[in-house]
Amino acid sequence: MNKARLVAYALVATVLVAPAVAEELTGTLQKVKETGTITIGYRETSLPFSYIDDNQKPLGFALDICGRIVDEIKTTLKLDKLDVKLTPVSSATRIPLMANGTIDLECASTTNNLDRQRLVSFSHTYFLTANRFVAKAASGLKTIDDLKGKTVASTSGTTNIKQLYEANTSRQLGLNIVAAKDNAEGFLMVENGRADAYVMDDILLAGLVASAKTPSDYAISTDQFSMPEPYGIMLRKDDPAFKTVVDRATAKLYTSPEIATLYAKWFMAPVPPKGVNFNFPMTAVLQKAFAQPNDSGDPKAY
Repeated sequence: MNKARLVAYALVATVLVAPAVAEELTGTLQKVKETGTITIGYRETSLPFSYIDDNQKPLGFALDICGRIVDEIKTTLKLDKLDVKLTPVSSATRIPLMANGTIDLECASTTNNLDRQRLVSFSHTYFLTANRFVAKAASGLKTIDDLKGKTVASTSGTTNIKQLYEANTSRQLGLNIVAAKDNAEGFLMVENGRADAYVMDDILLAGLVASAKTPSDYAISTDQFSMPEPYGIMLRKDDPAFKTVVDRATAKLYTSPEIATLYAKWFMAPVPPKGVNFNFPMTAVLQKAFAQPNDSGDPKAY
């Protein structure tokens, strides 16, 4: 009788498992399995997260993390080979290109917030940064109130420019706000005097200053427009099977000793192509985020 029951249970399990496997291979996983290709969106100027070197090769901290995700996808789908296609994106195009299926992962410096979570999903957080501004040191601009009546740039399509507009209204700053297409253009506006300051994530500003011809000519504000906000790898919304694989990959990496090595590679040592060293130690709040991986878009969660 027991043997008969075991056989019956085995048959039922077989029936139940088959649809589950078939159901799992929907969305991005199904697309990747059928095409043998995954498309990753990257940024060209978001040093050291996602950028191109002198040979136009994409590289960076976020792309290294995405490499671990690709490995996990290969293992999950039991693929011997998975081609990776790299596609440049901007702050304005990244979400539309994700939504329409052009890219499958966006590996850059994208803030995970509650507004964006209505449109896309995010991996576990891999960085926390605050929104500040950079100005020429000689200008004496250090606080947000110092910017009153000034021309201030930020990148279009970012949370940074949104917070800049909000601060302009709430503090009655009377700013002339100009939109830049990316970090390089925004910083150039400060260099050539078209803008008095450029507003962006502090770690990205640190990279721009470190890469400048004379870094001492520039200063990053003491004030910040926001609490430290989370960066995440972006993926399509409502694709739970794919998100499970992404989260499994990031959780493995973040809770292992390898994350400290990877972080040091990009933030505590010279990085190509110009040998810029951010000298930006891992903060206590980021250490906690790695030890307890989560994908919250609420800064208060960290």
